[in-house]
Amino acid sequence: MVPDPAAADPVTALAHGIGSQHDLPISPFYAFAGAFTALFVSFLALGLLWSSSRFRGDRSGLALPAGLQRITDAPATRTALRGLGLAAFLALLASLLLAPDDPDRNPGPGAVYVLFWVGLVPASLLLGPVWRLLNPLRTLHRLLHRLRLRLRMRTRPPMFPPPPRRPTPLPARLGQWPAAAGLFGFTWLELAAPDPASTTTLLIALAAYTSTHLAFAARYGERWFDEGDAFEAYSALLARLSPLGRRHDGRLVLRNPFHGLDATPERPGLVATVCVLLGSTAYDGFSDNPAWIDTLQTSPLGRTPTATLGLLASVALVATLYCLCAAATRLVSGPHPGPLTAFAHSLVPIALGYLIAHYFSLLVTEGPRTVSMALGTDNGPDPLSPLGSGGLAALQVIAVVTGHVLGVVAAHDRAVRLFPRHRAVTGQLPLLALMITYTLGGIGLLLN
Repeated sequence: MVPDPAAADPVTALAHGIGSQHDLPISPFYAFAGAFTALFVSFLALGLLWSSSRFRGDRSGLALPAGLQRITDAPATRTALRGLGLAAFLALLASLLLAPDDPDRNPGPGAVYVLFWVGLVPASLLLGPVWRLLNPLRTLHRLLHRLRLRLRMRTRPPMFPPPPRRPTPLPARLGQWPAAAGLFGFTWLELAAPDPASTTTLLIALAAYTSTHLAFAARYGERWFDEGDAFEAYSALLARLSPLGRRHDGRLVLRNPFHGLDATPERPGLVATVCVLLGSTAYDGFSDNPAWIDTLQTSPLGRTPTATLGLLASVALVATLYCLCAAATRLVSGPHPGPLTAFAHSLVPIALGYLIAHYFSLLVTEGPRTVSMALGTDNGPDPLSPLGSGGLAALQVIAVVTGHVLGVVAAHDRAVRLFPRHRAVTGQLPLLALMITYTLGGIGLLLN
């Protein structure tokens, strides 16, 4: 068998999930039976005890002290955060340009695939949509905008100042489709690109990402980042489950995360964005399967085209199952507004469960190593998971099952709001079937 060059690349392995059979010393029977029981029991309990909607979206929350909000919203605080994001961006760029093209000596790949991609999960869960405040492209856009205004002022007499240029409104039908495409592009880079840890690959991706978004922001204004930036969408979706949030009046509040999840805007591309998260994480788990590795090594198409088709198929399968579920729900319960987007928010905790299951070990082991490398002190032993194989197995299964149970709760509350009472429970049967299918598939990938 021809050795797979990607398998020997430490950061290609680093970029992948950590679920393989030797990592999970747990009985498949108990894992599957426990997951099925948890979902079924929660569904029955909700059907019997939860007859009216309890989540109030962005109208809920306990207001935090006004002084804390003043500090949080102060221009100095926002400027400091923007400066921090830009400094990190420039440090990453310098590392990719100047440090050796070796993932064992260059912290750049680990900064992208671990500290940023994986670290954004706990940061968004704890603090809210942090990437919106740190995004260096927003800062670059503002700086370029000011520079253009100054140049225009110099080319016109002071008595004839240039009229303010209003950005073109974003088409409503665009929604989050650009963000979904951007997320797919990043996961392709991580999971299917020929050499994802190469500094050349990362520099090309960074240049393409930066130039594309700055060009669109020049046309559509800063609102482009709200809708089109993949990582802002990623952070904002995960932040829906944060205990910190904003009420509809702009007040900073502590809230039940279900209220934040219920406030997820139903916009075009939302389903695609969540399905890319779910499908790419599922492919990440499946890519460690020996049969798939053998397929990549022997495919006449080559490794990258085959991996790309596998990633596309995984995302398409997740999306197809959800669309079939939406169609079945409409058939059982009758017409309702937004049959696809009405329950898309219930997939967010499922995606979060998958992300925790696949990337927790990566963050706690490779994250400190990347920081040590960046500080020039990476001379310690290879990092080990703090939980051990048994604890890691339990965490992974619990994360997947808990994510699905939270999804069932979110879907039930939305169902009793949208459907007539006599159809609310039966209308959720397709959703329950979808949750069970996703759960069994996710655990199956962990057990590999």
